[in-house]
Amino acid sequence: MFDKILIANRGEIACRVIRTCRRMGVRSVAVFSDADASAMHVAMADEAIHIGPAPARESYLRGDVILEAARRAGAQAVHPGYGFLSENAAFARACEAAGVVFIGPPVPAIEAMGSKVESKRLMEAAGVPLVPGYHGAEQSSEALCAAARKIGFPVLVKASAGGGGKGMRVVRAESELAEAVASARREAESSFGDGMLLIEKYVDQPRHVEIQVFADRHGNVVHLWERDCSLQRRHQKVIEEAPAPGLEDSVRARMGEAGVAAARAVGYVGAGTVEFLYSAGGFYFIEMNTRLQVEHPVTEMITGRDLVEWQLRVAAGERLPLAQADIPRRGHAFEARLYAEDPARDFMPSIGTLHHLRPPAEGPHVRVDTGVREGDAVSIHYDPMIAKLIVWDEDRPAALRRLRAALAEYEVVGVATNAAFLAALAGHPDFAKDAVDTGFIERHRAELVPANQPAPAAVLGVAALDTILRLDEQARGRAAASSDPYSPWNAADGWRMNDDNHNDLMFRDGERIATVVVHWRRDGWMLDLPDGPPVMARAVREPSGRLTVELDGMRMAATVVRQGFEITVLLDGRAWKLTLDDPAARAAEQGAGTGRLTAPMPGRVVSVLVEAGAVVTLGTPLMVLEAMKMEHTIRAPADGTVTAVHFAAGDQVSEAAELLAFEAAEA
Repeated sequence: MFDKILIANRGEIACRVIRTCRRMGVRSVAVFSDADASAMHVAMADEAIHIGPAPARESYLRGDVILEAARRAGAQAVHPGYGFLSENAAFARACEAAGVVFIGPPVPAIEAMGSKVESKRLMEAAGVPLVPGYHGAEQSSEALCAAARKIGFPVLVKASAGGGGKGMRVVRAESELAEAVASARREAESSFGDGMLLIEKYVDQPRHVEIQVFADRHGNVVHLWERDCSLQRRHQKVIEEAPAPGLEDSVRARMGEAGVAAARAVGYVGAGTVEFLYSAGGFYFIEMNTRLQVEHPVTEMITGRDLVEWQLRVAAGERLPLAQADIPRRGHAFEARLYAEDPARDFMPSIGTLHHLRPPAEGPHVRVDTGVREGDAVSIHYDPMIAKLIVWDEDRPAALRRLRAALAEYEVVGVATNAAFLAALAGHPDFAKDAVDTGFIERHRAELVPANQPAPAAVLGVAALDTILRLDEQARGRAAASSDPYSPWNAADGWRMNDDNHNDLMFRDGERIATVVVHWRRDGWMLDLPDGPPVMARAVREPSGRLTVELDGMRMAATVVRQGFEITVLLDGRAWKLTLDDPAARAAEQGAGTGRLTAPMPGRVVSVLVEAGAVVTLGTPLMVLEAMKMEHTIRAPADGTVTAVHFAAGDQVSEAAELLAFEAAEA
């Protein structure tokens, strides 16, 4: 076994690998960019080495710099995690040349499976079923469009290199094809440095089922059962589970055998995942990921095995710890990916500081894999994942209840998150019944991402009670420091001459102003809430800082986080944002001009598709931005004229920067 390994990654996966190293007595070396100098993985590792500026291409994608760090640290092996250099054959070859063990498969296997074209050829020869498609070397737009017409719509345009949904487009009509090919090629070149594309028949309403395989250097190959990853958005997995529900044992066995055959066909070593589309009892090879998958924890939960430990042992030359017949499968597990993104803004990544971060308590049923702590920043430079929330129980219904409960306990303030979206998925009746396929999220999007609703009365009540308690706490502090602690000027009870004691609190909730009148009573408060009768209320702040609130006889627990006048109420698994209203500040605000098209987040301009003076129609693509490795298209908000273009391709833009000036046509 190795004495020391370097982890060529960051964030959650780096922390995950470090935990296993620590348990096995293997010293770990972290690498970090300028942006990650105080990151969690840096603090956890035994050693850490700086490798460059914040952009990944200047740090985490610099194989030469990482190998120099391994040399300096005396590391015997490099664990690439996933993403970055994990499936980079040139880096694996450089490790070999430097005498450092690459904890992954041999270079030929990476090259074979890194090319979706070559992998299809190999799988066909190995008898693994394939989806009909075009995997040719001719890559002109004309050739790709001709192939798509021959296959028949809908088709999937797909980057040959990489994964994670990048460089992938579903095309349902020929009119969409040219733009989809151009966009997919740009994203593939940006993300993987390889613009090669393939075209496949798009199978409507399939499930995405993958097989976890493992192989050693002694000819042993096994699978550790399957995972269902059908809940996807833009081809990126959102919630995964193991084992795949509703799969007949005969199909499960054949799929496992196909996964093992795929691994043998390329002389595989280490951890890998063979992905299939499953529909009506049949399954078709999609691709093989030659690395550890993001969703590997669900496999660990049902098998009780540490896959990172297996990776280290196999890379060190040991045999697989178990034969196929000895690999257990117990219970059911889910993984939900918690991201800093805003579902209400088409899942736009959210940038900011994690001012408040409270995960659910971990134990035999709940696991949290994360790479961030309270106070850390989610930046533009890297993937905006906050954590992977993994749960396990004896069967699927019990595990699903665990997932819903754990999501309700997860508290994040400082960035927008997809927590409520995940909760809506976990609570959807069709998901509970396993009526799921890869189109589930888009089909149910209106239910899963409802239009913004005003804060309910309970949320306003909690915000008002928290405000009153804070005023009371401040008043007590003033009284204790005063020469006259009993002075009425040190009270916060809303005293008024010839009137009952009350405070009028105004909260901005989106576009509306909600007023809550708080009346003092001997045994609590009476609240006048909008659109309802007065309610009796009580509130106690617990030592943990949480509030125990009773409204009209109903008791609930809530967390309130304040940043100046900004208030976030965390209640029943949702985060509600309010502002304690300052009328003077409100009067000074200026409305945003209707003719400005602004950047929804910081990023880089990939291409400008129009010139000043262009007359366009509603929905016309105007500019393409790239942020966090994803492309975002700015489209015309109406029929009209682009009167000015303020940025060119390659320019960096900040959030809310005016990109184009636009004049809508008269109705």
